[in-house]
Amino acid sequence: MEEHETSTALHGQVVAVPESRQLDILEELLVRRGASVMRVPLVAILDAPDPAPILQWIDEFIATPADYLIILTGEGLRRLRGVAQRHEREAAFIAALRLTSTVCRGPKPGRALKEIDLKPDLLGKAPTTPGVMAALEELELAGKRVAVQLYGEEPNLLLMDYLRRRGAIASSVAPYIYAPHTHEEKVVELMHSLARGDVTMMTFTSQPQYSRLVDVAHRHGIEDVLKAGLARVTVAAVGPVVGDQLTAAGVRVRVMPESQFFMKPMVTELVKLARAQASVAKELSP
Repeated sequence: MEEHETSTALHGQVVAVPESRQLDILEELLVRRGASVMRVPLVAILDAPDPAPILQWIDEFIATPADYLIILTGEGLRRLRGVAQRHEREAAFIAALRLTSTVCRGPKPGRALKEIDLKPDLLGKAPTTPGVMAALEELELAGKRVAVQLYGEEPNLLLMDYLRRRGAIASSVAPYIYAPHTHEEKVVELMHSLARGDVTMMTFTSQPQYSRLVDVAHRHGIEDVLKAGLARVTVAAVGPVVGDQLTAAGVRVRVMPESQFFMKPMVTELVKLARAQASVAKELSP
């Protein structure tokens, strides 16, 4: 009985799911619970257009492994491995990683390390830049080589300035970019679908997704449509970084995992809410 309830818990729900590297996994989790899924091409992640500085960083890292490598995203580590592999340096790069203490912003970079049989030496106190800085307070950084894998093209001046103030020899690498101008007409269509009530739930798994919505809404003069649409649907955030961004923008986040900030716990929370709503509706029905 429980398995049947799980497979139908989201029946009748239409969930908008922004594109991400793990979109297929999230879609499967939702469909298995009875939901219909609307894929939305909000943000595309691409390799950095010029691989030369990334390859140079990799070569320097191989020649002289850093004392610490701060990994801000799992996507970034995978992209670094991709560049190293295409230039026949992957084995040497992984060997250098084994000689380096890794500091991960959150669990996702840790999972990327696990793919190459490594694990983080230190986790951020929270999956944010301030959380990473709080964890680094435990370390002696003066004179240490600290490499930072950046989040997209964001230079993260807050973290880089902190490292330099601590006396670290800091360097950074940006192995991927966000390509925000793909399929803009579909993004506009999504916002109208939200406002019409064609969509009942929407998930957010990264900050660029909401930023992209706002950018498109502004260019098309439909900010009010976006605001009304998000107010109408159940908004789910995969974790506090995305949740705080949405809340600060005035978006009500109805669903967010309490501790494990992954897709499956987010879907579990959506199921709990849907069941609670169905129970209330049943009690109110004549």
